[in-house]
Amino acid sequence: MPNDPARGPIRDQRVNAVLARLQTERRRHPSGGPLGDSQASRDPFDYAEYGFSIVPEQGDLIYLLCRGLRTRRVAEFATSIGMSTLYFAAAIRDNGGGMVIGSELVPAKVRAARDNLAEAGLADYAEIREGDARQTLRDLGGPVDFVLIDGWPASAGPSLAREVIEIVAPQIRLGGYVMNDNAEPDFLDFIRDPSSGFLSVTLPLKGGTELCVKVA
Repeated sequence: MPNDPARGPIRDQRVNAVLARLQTERRRHPSGGPLGDSQASRDPFDYAEYGFSIVPEQGDLIYLLCRGLRTRRVAEFATSIGMSTLYFAAAIRDNGGGMVIGSELVPAKVRAARDNLAEAGLADYAEIREGDARQTLRDLGGPVDFVLIDGWPASAGPSLAREVIEIVAPQIRLGGYVMNDNAEPDFLDFIRDPSSGFLSVTLPLKGGTELCVKVA
């Protein structure tokens, strides 16, 4: 059972129970959603009842990297119902304390994420900021150790992933990581440019996950 959270690195069964429930409840929008159908609505409020989240293999990697980094402060776009937030918050708690700063536009998902964190006993380790990540993540309160960019497809112009990485990159400490879930081409252009200060590799997770480390 590769998707069973209890077989992953998190030892807290209360956290694993919430992760398992969210995985069981995972469902796909009939249209396939904005990433599955180019004709589908790209209004995030049309998907308020659907959680678009990382998969457990990505979460396990997040948890392990954060433990190895002794992570204390991380940020994520977008929080959705809090699946990734649970992995981050569990690692931060197990490292001795700190904060996950999440950003989510849809109020119903903000409430769901907070409820899931409370159910897992991790509410004290997460701050979910409601609103546009291009505003809510402008000030992360100091250098961050890890950023997850799991954005929403834009209908035109630069991707939100590209816009958000440009905002948060200066706030990531040397040796800090970025994980990108959707491999947006303009995000990859930015992160792979030698002048960006990052090195990156594409991992065979969820069809392609970009893992980046800040080296300059």
